[in-house]
Amino acid sequence: MKILVENAGMLTNFEVLDFLKSRGAAKDPTRVLAPLAPLEFKVYDNLVKSVAASQTRESINEFMDKCKPYKLTKNEIVNIINIRPPSEAEIFPLIENIEERIGSGEELVELVTQVFPVEEQETKSGEQVQGIEESVELVEGLNEVALE
Repeated sequence: MKILVENAGMLTNFEVLDFLKSRGAAKDPTRVLAPLAPLEFKVYDNLVKSVAASQTRESINEFMDKCKPYKLTKNEIVNIINIRPPSEAEIFPLIENIEERIGSGEELVELVTQVFPVEEQETKSGEQVQGIEESVELVEGLNEVALE
């Protein structure tokens, strides 16, 4: 990968992650062989845990194409791609004057959830919460039996 124009615009987290992978961040578990600075490895570690890890170039291009009717700025689109807001409440701060320009952000949230896959981590955390809730119910049931 060659940089043609410096500071040409914002990058999505996916593009940064892809760049770090191309420099060897994913291939070097010892972190000795890849020509990356320690800070770059920290950025890589954080991006692997973010929504960028589950995105693809195709899904980003598809989202950008489907966003054209909304007339969003490039910065707004990049922020939506990086954050992948799952609700209207989280999309409102990302788009200036959203009510005047788009109306309800519900359509845009549906587009985001349709185009971008649900993170594996979100599914795991949801399963963990459900498991914790089941454990709490079991303990409460045992406490009631013990009190009787």
